[in-house]
This record gives sequence, C-alpha cells and structure tokens, in this order.
Amino acid sequence: MPPRSSASGGRLFAGRAPLRYFLDTEFNGWGGALLSLALVPEHGEELYLTLAFDGEHEAWVDRHVVPYFDMVPEPLRGPRMSRVDAAHTVAHYLAHDPEPLIVADWPEDIAQFCQLLLIGSGDIVDVPSLTFRFQRLAGFSTAANSRVPHNALHDARALREHVLSLEL
Repeated sequence: MPPRSSASGGRLFAGRAPLRYFLDTEFNGWGGALLSLALVPEHGEELYLTLAFDGEHEAWVDRHVVPYFDMVPEPLRGPRMSRVDAAHTVAHYLAHDPEPLIVADWPEDIAQFCQLLLIGSGDIVDVPSLTFRFQRLAGFSTAANSRVPHNALHDARALREHVLSLEL
C-alpha cells in the first residue's frame, strides 16, 4: 500500500480517502462475550478470528452461530484464540494503516471491537488512531445477504458489498 500523507488537521491522504474496514462480530447473546470478529477491507487481506469461550452458549447462538465458525476459506481458519491474543492480532493487522476507518452497521459490533482492544486494567493493545463509522442501513440485513448467515466473515463481506453498491 502506498504511504499516505495527511494534510494538516484534515483527513486528506495524498488525494485518497482512508481505507475502510468493514466490521462484523458474533457474540453470545445481547451484551455477551465476543465469539468471532472479521475485518474486511475495501481491498486487500481479510482478518477473521474466533475466540475461545469456556462458558455456555445461549441456545440461539449454539444453533445459529457456533456451527458456522469454520465455514470460511482454509487460510482464514485458525484455532480459537484468547482475548489477549486476538487483540494483538487485530493490532498487528491494522499496524500498517495510520488511520483506519472501521465501518459497522450495528453498534454492538463497534462496542465488542473496542472492548477487545482492552487487554488489562488501563492497558490497550498498540493500535493506530481509529475512526469508527456506524452506518445505519434501514432495510438491509447482513445475515440475510450473507453467503453464511451469522458468520462474521461472510456478514462483513455482505456489508462491504452492500455499502460499495450504494456508491455506484
């Protein structure tokens, strides 16, 4: 990726808009533990993580989310990670981008993402400055438009495709 130069106080990057990363998460019911996360950029390498969880899944999550964790391309499959390892993986993934723009269509996705970055009392992983965009998409459902509903990677891809189609 070519280096970006920012204008003073603005968000201009050598005539280019910041790279958007479309975010989706799956979690164990309302306010529950983060189970998986995907960041799908406009172009480039995708990130998909599944997290270790020792508790009991809510019945709906057990039926509609858990069976689909590994229904992703082989290179993106991996072992369940600890929260700290997942946080460091996200930080490493975003390290090349000085000002990533994280786009989500559901507020809980942003909340879960931000919670993941916290790795201890008063401590976060080393991430660049982040900008978040909650993009409300009335009448659009990532799950309904996803190749594998309730899989964070496929849902994030569906979000990306929908948002980009609105810009044509």
